[in-house]
Amino acid sequence: MQTNYPVLVILPIMSKRVVVGLSGGVDSSVAAYLLQQQGFEVVGIFMRNWHDESVTINNECPWIEDSNDAMLVAEQLGIPFHVLDLSKEYKRRIVDYIFAEYEAGRTPNPDVLCNREIKFDTFLQAARSLRADFVATGHYCRKEIFLDEQGTPVYRLLMGKDSHKDQSYFLCQLNQNQLSNALFPIGGLTKPEVRELARKIALPTAEKKDSQGLCFIGKVKLPVFLQQELKPKKGNVIEVPDSPELFAKQLVNNDFFDKSLHSLAAPFDFYPSMGKKIGEHSGAHFYTIGQRKGLGVGGKVEPLFIVHTDTTETIVYVGQGDNHPALYRPALFIRQSDMHWIRPDLELIVGDSARYSIRIRYRQVLTGCSLFAREEGVYIVFDQPQRGIAPGQFAAWYLGDELIGSGTIS
Repeated sequence: MQTNYPVLVILPIMSKRVVVGLSGGVDSSVAAYLLQQQGFEVVGIFMRNWHDESVTINNECPWIEDSNDAMLVAEQLGIPFHVLDLSKEYKRRIVDYIFAEYEAGRTPNPDVLCNREIKFDTFLQAARSLRADFVATGHYCRKEIFLDEQGTPVYRLLMGKDSHKDQSYFLCQLNQNQLSNALFPIGGLTKPEVRELARKIALPTAEKKDSQGLCFIGKVKLPVFLQQELKPKKGNVIEVPDSPELFAKQLVNNDFFDKSLHSLAAPFDFYPSMGKKIGEHSGAHFYTIGQRKGLGVGGKVEPLFIVHTDTTETIVYVGQGDNHPALYRPALFIRQSDMHWIRPDLELIVGDSARYSIRIRYRQVLTGCSLFAREEGVYIVFDQPQRGIAPGQFAAWYLGDELIGSGTIS
């Protein structure tokens, strides 16, 4: 496997135009400033993706305040500013996806989809209508380029310099074409350095808190948000005993033949008689694996964690304690149709295996794993069992600090 790349240093051309997604936060503000200093013709656009404020926690991320802050930054930098309403596309591509995934008992990641479907697709198309050469965001990640043996540019997506803020995971579904049109100006900076630069040039967003929640929506009241489409459906909460023997068939072993791979990666079997009823819930589709709060069931020695949801039988299974064996799995499976390679030249063919580092959620510490390519898809076996794996999440694998590929967990 190739690991040493001749990195090309591409200097910006003075006439290049770039559209920056100004979110009203300090990161995108500094990104716009840095591009301006590099000689780009910069245009700022605020994306409005949501209109229903009834589900947002307005004190956390009001879109009007964000839009005004983005406008103030553009005025200070002396760049054109526009507000782009992408709410219809966001509803169709992201919100409907969220509803469908939760209804099926899966755990979606709308931020990953927002980058693939909105920021670097719909937004990119809008940027091209303004004759822009690139789109830029305030993501903490980096991009490098090298030429393959045929002289074709290959784009590498690298982790940001700030390991505490690295956001490469959120871009794990981008392709080579999208990366070719993307710029990440702050990827080589740490968050404190970004703050200090913003203070130095007196940007109005210099001291603004980081936003949280759904991409360009803000922090939402998730149950209220989901109940727009998903109706409450009461069911039982069943506590599963802390008994490793119940999950013995899933324990890691050294036999990695196909049948063993399938067994390792298969979700645990849950059934009502394996535990006892300790309460009721308002809808299994409102919860996700690993969740601790929100059930309203207490009185236990250790905190209760959700270990499984059954949306067909409307049952939520829970276990006591963060170390409950049902929370941990030694492997996962990704269907072939759900595989995505940022680096197509490194795609595994059937029968191949490779060593990578992997994470299944933002900011999770990378852990070693082995990928095994089979006709039906790819099995990923962890060096150590991983906690809280839920169908619908994205697994992303790295080689060093480069993000190589990703896929939706089955």
